[in-house]
Amino acid sequence: MPLAEVQGDGRRTIYRISGMDCADCARGLEKKVGALASVSQVVVNFGAAKMTVLHEQGAEEAIVRTVKQAGYDAVLEKDKKQLENKSFWQQNKKAWTTLISGSVFLVAWVLDLWAGMPESVTTWLYAATIVIGGFRIAKSGLYGLKSRTLGIDFLMTIAVLGAAAIGEWAEGAAVVFLFSLGETLEAYTMDRTRHSLRSLMKLAPEEATVVREGREVRVPVESIHVGEMILVKPGDKIAMDGTVVEGGSTVNQAPITGESVPVEKNVGDDVFAGTINEEGALKIKVTRRFEENTLSKIVHLVEEAQAQKAPSQRFVDVFSQYYTPAVIVIAALIAIVPPLFLQQPFELWFYRALMMLVVACPCALVISTPVSIVSAIGNAARHGILIKGGVHLERLGAINTIAFDKTGTLTVGTPEVTTVIPLEGRDEGEVLTIAASLEAMSQHPLAKAILRRAKQIGARPMPVTGFASVTGRGVKATVNGTDYYLGNPRWFQDELQIALDSVQEQIAECQKKGQTLMLLGTGEKAIALIGLADQLRKESASVVAKLRELGVKQVAMLTGDNKGTASAVAERLGLTDCKAELLPADKLSAIQQWQSTSKGVAMVGDGVNDAPALAAATVGIAMGGAGSDTAMETADITLMADDLSKLPYAIGLSRRTLRIIKQNIAFSLLVKVVFLLMILLGYSTLWMAVLADTGSSLIVIANGMRLLRSKNGG
Repeated sequence: MPLAEVQGDGRRTIYRISGMDCADCARGLEKKVGALASVSQVVVNFGAAKMTVLHEQGAEEAIVRTVKQAGYDAVLEKDKKQLENKSFWQQNKKAWTTLISGSVFLVAWVLDLWAGMPESVTTWLYAATIVIGGFRIAKSGLYGLKSRTLGIDFLMTIAVLGAAAIGEWAEGAAVVFLFSLGETLEAYTMDRTRHSLRSLMKLAPEEATVVREGREVRVPVESIHVGEMILVKPGDKIAMDGTVVEGGSTVNQAPITGESVPVEKNVGDDVFAGTINEEGALKIKVTRRFEENTLSKIVHLVEEAQAQKAPSQRFVDVFSQYYTPAVIVIAALIAIVPPLFLQQPFELWFYRALMMLVVACPCALVISTPVSIVSAIGNAARHGILIKGGVHLERLGAINTIAFDKTGTLTVGTPEVTTVIPLEGRDEGEVLTIAASLEAMSQHPLAKAILRRAKQIGARPMPVTGFASVTGRGVKATVNGTDYYLGNPRWFQDELQIALDSVQEQIAECQKKGQTLMLLGTGEKAIALIGLADQLRKESASVVAKLRELGVKQVAMLTGDNKGTASAVAERLGLTDCKAELLPADKLSAIQQWQSTSKGVAMVGDGVNDAPALAAATVGIAMGGAGSDTAMETADITLMADDLSKLPYAIGLSRRTLRIIKQNIAFSLLVKVVFLLMILLGYSTLWMAVLADTGSSLIVIANGMRLLRSKNGG
């Protein structure tokens, strides 16, 4: 991840912000930094506590100074370990002011209630509580006001000053302490939420063993270059993306792909940073620098995803922009109208207005969505599901149609021999020996399948002469002095003029099963039928069944394969629809047609020919994204492993996220309505109002954080 890269006449710098616990404050910081003359663009990522700024040369110091004025610390992206290595108490200065102000408040409260201390003494102690705990709050509130953001800190400042003005020093001190305590607890819980992402970043070791000038040396991963060789012992984590050049082992790829079963790795196989070498020693040639490896890209994309606002979050943000000023106006009317026009006591209604300011703060409402989105996206990443933003997370939960590509998605993508029917009294070993001899020089996937089957039964290819490949038809060669042909039935019947009347029934039966049929024969007759088929993934049927259980009404398949094969696959999997012999444009048309009749359509594919349909779908889902830059960059959602079983989990997680967001919003509004009624009826106090606001924020955060621990999606 770059510290700074030139973009036109400007410079793009990435900062890490410590102590960011308030989505409202993040908006204020974004506006304040954006107001600097040297800054052209700024984006504050609340979920990752990160700020990206596009600015003129030499503006870095002014940016850092502005961030500190807002009450936070900023460090450059390259120095982020400075923050990661600090404890919660070191990163959050407000925790110390909360502790000190709370101690003073407790002393004042004890002296006031039980020690019979003179009121003047306790008043000074309450005032000290307000100053110690409230200075930062007031500073932040005024800062927000200057940046045209009316936040919770500003409303609390008004409430505390108002309480002091009418002599309610104990109430004002209680407001400061409870609000400061709430903010500290919010900071702690948000820190826990972000820890799930930091734990991803810490998967890869900081050092690796590199072979340099014939010696093994331990060096920081940042200094390892593409093309160098690293050694990984059994039980060690792999530090860099690369290709195995020596050795063999099984590798636990769960941290990257979410796969539960270790994957066998041999010479030529790719491995990823952050995965765990289990058995044998490996020598790996580095293919990507540390900041460009798969793990770094996952972390970067997850951070970017957490920064993108979901539709529900955008609604809440717009709502709060109008809601907060309206609250201030209504509170002012409550304080002024009854005393002025109804001859009511000013102090009573002024106090109620202060309570309304506190209760009506939209803090819980504003944080209700982002904490849920951040938690869900972090959870998905840990399970090998890369979701590119809150908008895609929400859309996934609403879809009721899913379309799958066939080859490589529902099927393994590798054909295998499924049927061998010898004719003319020959046996399977004999015909596979001849077939393997003809295919030994071919690179066609069907040829490789025949060679694999021959090897399984111990049939070895024999030398051939006169080998020729006939495009679109098959191959021919001479084996032991006899000319043999291996290809499709049309070639035998139309061009070789070999009668197939006696085997037509067997040919029809194989094609009905969705097999690709090849005939082996001499120039005069067929001597064997060989049926091949792409094998279904072992999880395909169960995934389709789970999707139906989740309420997905239509589970369909879009494929370029022939209708017979497609129909056989669709029948075995229990699909609701199947469209075969499609070009990429036809797949696109099918997606567009379904979108006009359903709430949302997801397209699941893995090939280049699926790209138009993936882009047009409500949610595009790519298979097997680990190590694939294209899949990770372009798809809305990427299943990092070549594992369809992650799809129901992703949909279940999305729907649970939507439920929790709705719960949070409803709860936040309900608390406000209940306490506003209590205020108007005289059943609430100022400290109770603060407790209600702070408590609802903490409950909303805790509810959203449940998504971090979700293990089954739904």
